[in-house]
Amino acid sequence: MKNKVDVVLGLQWGDEGKGKIVDVLAAAYPAVARFQGGPNAGHSLQFDGKSFVVRSIPSGIFREGSENIIGNGVVLDPLAFREECRSVAAMGIVPEKRIAISTKAHLILPTHRLLDAVKEAAAGKGKIGSTLKGIGPAYTDKISRQGLRTGDCLTPGFVQKFGEHTAKHLETIKLIAEGAGLDIPALEDKVFGCSLAQYTASWLEAVEFLKGFRLVNCEYFVSSLLERTPLLAEGAQGSLLDIDYGSYPFVTSSNTTCGGVCTGLGVPPSAVGKVFGIFKAYCTRVGSGPFPTELNDSTGEELRRIGHEFGAVTGRPRRTGWLDLVALKYSVMVNGVTHLIMMKSDCLDTFSAIKACTSYKVKGVVTEELPFDLADAEPVYTEFPGWQQDLTGARSFSELPARFTEYIDFIEGYIGVPVKIISLGPDREATIER
Repeated sequence: MKNKVDVVLGLQWGDEGKGKIVDVLAAAYPAVARFQGGPNAGHSLQFDGKSFVVRSIPSGIFREGSENIIGNGVVLDPLAFREECRSVAAMGIVPEKRIAISTKAHLILPTHRLLDAVKEAAAGKGKIGSTLKGIGPAYTDKISRQGLRTGDCLTPGFVQKFGEHTAKHLETIKLIAEGAGLDIPALEDKVFGCSLAQYTASWLEAVEFLKGFRLVNCEYFVSSLLERTPLLAEGAQGSLLDIDYGSYPFVTSSNTTCGGVCTGLGVPPSAVGKVFGIFKAYCTRVGSGPFPTELNDSTGEELRRIGHEFGAVTGRPRRTGWLDLVALKYSVMVNGVTHLIMMKSDCLDTFSAIKACTSYKVKGVVTEELPFDLADAEPVYTEFPGWQQDLTGARSFSELPARFTEYIDFIEGYIGVPVKIISLGPDREATIER
């Protein structure tokens, strides 16, 4: 392969601002690919005074001439994908000309979404905090060797296979619902806004829409692309939600870390080049799970307000906290990060003092390693004086206040990787490259 796959991924619990950075970086990459995740991951982009959210479509879709690949590591909901494509088409973009989809990407069936809802409802206080998009059940079927893939849409027996899968799911849904005393029609209305039968009819229509795209053998397609051009691989969610390396069991269902690029696109490890790791100047998390630096006070609420910390897809308020450098260094190590990208630094402009977690106390012992159970970690902070100056107008590193650059110097020294890009607002132009 003449060219490399460079990777951009989140280093925290997701929502780091990957969409904007992919959009900024995509100018240098004629091809952008999603390698894992599903439509719960909304990447927010803002340019030309407008805001956009993409879920399954790679963030390079807005770049003229860009090739966008949905890899086999992704789970795809045809109906959600169709609605997303319609939003893109309303901007004068023809998605069929810019998107290729792996035939090995697994499909999210309507009953996957209902399974998601019934399991979460039955879990009570033990719920994970699922977005109810059917992603976990779709990955479960994939690992159980029972899934349907986009390539199956092209086979004569697809509708029959779909019916068989639906029947099996409904048996499980009925058992869980009866055991937990749940009303299935009420759940259907909550999840779909209509009955399962009505939603399924629309879903099957969306499958026909999906068949209008280039359904490709991703590994061959990407290999051919790399003979001509570099490719940017775009991660969804965050590294601390990785199924293997995240805060299990409060994680997503796929490998969000850099290793997922190889399995999610069909490229060898030797093809991976630069690894861009994105982090916020503070931390956020949605759903359940341990969060050592969480701030359940007025400071946390202020961070949420200033940072507009609400889910791009779900609208759920995000939990907020100080920057966790222990967790960040862990993510850098696991991913082999070569370039750090710091987001939302301007959200800390008004604070007189800023904290960062530089070690944990775990059962009385101070450590700089993530413990087996992150719930055991008590943060130990280092405090910095705030710069209390508006950063949003800066367009070069020399324009930034000394207290802010000292904060960055400390982060670089602790992590051991340079901060190459600093974002000071949602727009493309509000970006400083070093």
